[in-house]
Amino acid sequence: MLEKDRERGSSVGLQVPKLSGAPVRRTLRVALLGAAMLVLAGCSEADQHQIRNLAMPDRATAEGPFTYELWKWAWVAAMVTGVIVWGLIGYAVVKFRRRSDDEVPRQTRYNLPLEVFYTIAPVLMCVVFFFHTVRVQDEITNIDPQPDMTVEVMGQQWTWTFNHGVGEQDTTADGEETFAYDEYVYESGDGNEIPTLWLPVDQTIQFNLHSPDVIHDFGVPAFLTKLDVIPGRVNKLQVTPTVIGRYAGKCYELCGVSHSRMLFNVEVVSQADYDAHLEELAAAGQTADAPLLGGSFVNDQAGLDDESEGSNE
Repeated sequence: MLEKDRERGSSVGLQVPKLSGAPVRRTLRVALLGAAMLVLAGCSEADQHQIRNLAMPDRATAEGPFTYELWKWAWVAAMVTGVIVWGLIGYAVVKFRRRSDDEVPRQTRYNLPLEVFYTIAPVLMCVVFFFHTVRVQDEITNIDPQPDMTVEVMGQQWTWTFNHGVGEQDTTADGEETFAYDEYVYESGDGNEIPTLWLPVDQTIQFNLHSPDVIHDFGVPAFLTKLDVIPGRVNKLQVTPTVIGRYAGKCYELCGVSHSRMLFNVEVVSQADYDAHLEELAAAGQTADAPLLGGSFVNDQAGLDDESEGSNE
């Protein structure tokens, strides 16, 4: 009877065509081998360094390791979770695979302990992530009331101005109505030149961030921190550079048509070299009684056409 039913084309149970596993396994081996060769061929010394850093830049400030440790352990948690999930998927695939054409697996409507677990476990993971994120955020945003120096930073469409104080610092100044120094020297970029921010090594530096036009974002990848620059509000950021060197900085907030031009360099140098640079700025006539934070100073920039955005902000 069963043979007659099959001849008539009827099905008995749940029928699935048989597939040979050999071609699939062979294809998988070739794909894995090709991927491994591609990865190994592309691993230069710089790539290996990036892998060891988990794609993060080298830390150049005392605050950088806090961000890096959070990033690193987030990856560890993600990998552990991934291995467990992949392991359970593999176990289910092998353990409960179909063993005959007529086999129909036992259907389970629900498993209360399992459902409770996969509901509570992600919540606990989010709580742990939240706790450590807030802890690191508090370290990064902590403001020392007695910084070694203060730099008034102006972000504008589409460049930066760095105002360095000369003389004694008044740490009670708020950076809005009052400023930390009686005299300043400044360095500013324009449409043709990227400005350079000079900083002394091993000094706690406070940046008071100002904007006369739109929201910008002040950040240096090697510092592993950044902060918004908001019109009408002075945000404050403190870092302690620990490694002498040259670094790149940029605006991290889309601020207009020439946002990509809003770059700057950072030179972390010895205290003697920093003092010598301030003297050079003073000798070049780049001095002011108060920091340059807007007004007529941002009306025009070299390199921008009169009709372009930002030429008459």
